[in-house]
Amino acid sequence: MKTILHIDSSARADRSDETKFGSHTRRLTARFISRWRELRPDDKVIYRDVGRDTPKPVSGQWIHAAFTKPEDRETWMHEILAESDALVDELLQADIVVAGVPMYNFGMPAQFKAYIDNIVRVGRTFGFDRNRDGEPYWPLVPDGKSLVVLSSRGDYGYDLGERLERKNYVEAGVMTPFAYIGVTDVQTVAIEYDEFADSRLQASIKAAEQKVDSLIPAMVSKISDSLAA
Repeated sequence: MKTILHIDSSARADRSDETKFGSHTRRLTARFISRWRELRPDDKVIYRDVGRDTPKPVSGQWIHAAFTKPEDRETWMHEILAESDALVDELLQADIVVAGVPMYNFGMPAQFKAYIDNIVRVGRTFGFDRNRDGEPYWPLVPDGKSLVVLSSRGDYGYDLGERLERKNYVEAGVMTPFAYIGVTDVQTVAIEYDEFADSRLQASIKAAEQKVDSLIPAMVSKISDSLAA
């Protein structure tokens, strides 16, 4: 049995296949989970909605607590890190992270940035030793995890080699910290043309859903191959 961590971060509460102004990323993540369960119904799914229940932003006290050795932490330090600990525990349980991350002003939502700031934790998801030869930082998240980033954009042309490639800080902004803690196997799918609200949006939604549908069998096949090896 595998475990999937399903994360939504859109400020929109509903899906675009349910209401006119619903979230495209919630639509894609729900589709991913539904299709996945068709092929692997016994897999566990952990759901985290940071769009509705946003983790507390990192504070000075949080940093103080996180960089204090666990055996030296005071009671208030454990309390202030409790939410972060829960988020890290979920991440460490997961084999696959499926994250809905819409583009807000060229980057990820503040809600998802707060999530990332809570899971990039010294001593839990990355190591640090200033006296270590070579690179003083190293990932602590076990190998073998995969990340699927499902995004949406108001404009179009944000992919590699396209007109707005250099203004897209979503995928890189998510992939970089995840790679830093040890998650480097990444797949991405995005819906574009949201602000145009015409046939191009509908075509983009259809194409993104088809990509999600084709992605899942490939990932399931990869799991089967690894179990058979």
